Formats: sequence, C-alpha cells, structure tokens
Amino acid sequence: MVVGTPARLTVLSGPSGVGKGTVVAEVRRRHPDVWVSVSVTTRRPRPGEQDGVHYHFVDDAEFDRLIAHDGLLEWAEYAGNRYGTPVGPLHERLATGAPALLEIELQGARQVRKRAPEAQLVFLAPPSWAALVSRLAGRGSEPTAVQERRLALAQAELDASGEFDVVVVNDDVARAADELVGLLTVPSPGLVPGE
Repeated sequence: MVVGTPARLTVLSGPSGVGKGTVVAEVRRRHPDVWVSVSVTTRRPRPGEQDGVHYHFVDDAEFDRLIAHDGLLEWAEYAGNRYGTPVGPLHERLATGAPALLEIELQGARQVRKRAPEAQLVFLAPPSWAALVSRLAGRGSEPTAVQERRLALAQAELDASGEFDVVVVNDDVARAADELVGLLTVPSPGLVPGE
C-alpha cells in the first residue's frame, strides 16, 4: 500500500455473471493485504459459500433492522433478494487510513456515489456480450426465468458503465485483479481525496 495516501473507498460493480466474485477472490489470493467488505444478504447461500466469508446471510427481519438503524451504507434489491454494505466495519477500516473495496450491484454503487462522492467507482465489464451470456448460462444454479431477468438487468447495467470513474475489462482474471489493486492504491487522475 502507498504510505501517506488517504484512505480510499473503491466500489467494484458490473453486471451479474461478469465475474466480480472471481476477480475479488483473485485479489484476495494475490494481494491478501487488500480488505474487502463482506456484504449482508437475504439470499440463501450457494453451495460452498460460508457465512461471514462470502456474505453475512441474514433473514428479512435482520435486514430491516439494519436499515432502520442506519447500519447499511447502501442496499439494493436484486433478483428478488436484498444485499447491503454494513457501515460499521467499513468506517473502522477507512479510519485506519487503509483503502477498502466494496463489491456491489449498480443500485448500490449509485447510492454510494450520493453518500460518499469521494469514492472511486469501478465498472467490471465482460470482454463481450456473448461471453456474459455464456457465463450466466454456465452457472446452472438458477432457473431459466431468473437467467432471463439477469440478462435484461445485465444489459441495463452495461448501458450504465459511463456513470463509473473507471472501466476494467474482465478478459483475464489475474490482470483484472492486478488492475483493480492498482486503482485501490494509486489515486486516479482528477480524483483528489478530501475534495
């Protein structure tokens, strides 16, 4: 990490199936010093997911409690489930002067832009539309109707890429992870912390 650089909040977003989780896992593997916020969700765990590692899995009542007590920086409903960023751990991390990474959906990224305009928003894009369709179909964990909803949402999300500060193409996971880490640790042109 760059010594003396103010703490930076970086938000990674992109369409479903683009590989956000895969890139973040590669960031953690290659750069274990990078801190990644663990979101809360009302979604049921997928096979292999661990509570507190991949997500904090909560019920609707707990999610409602977090909203009511301003415990979330942002939250969004996506494909019938709610996701949010717990504000406490994020503030603790930024208070140490170290950068923080959020992996969230477009609705959440827009909320962060309003609540924390100094945050750097990074859009993870697929190498092509065909690659994204293939990735979503290859998951096999969701019914066709859910996949079709995700594709419609993905198209709308791709159209919103211009709202982001930086676009990173996920054509190679290791390269995309390294590019993301570089963005976390080096201020971007025109983005001056503290303004």
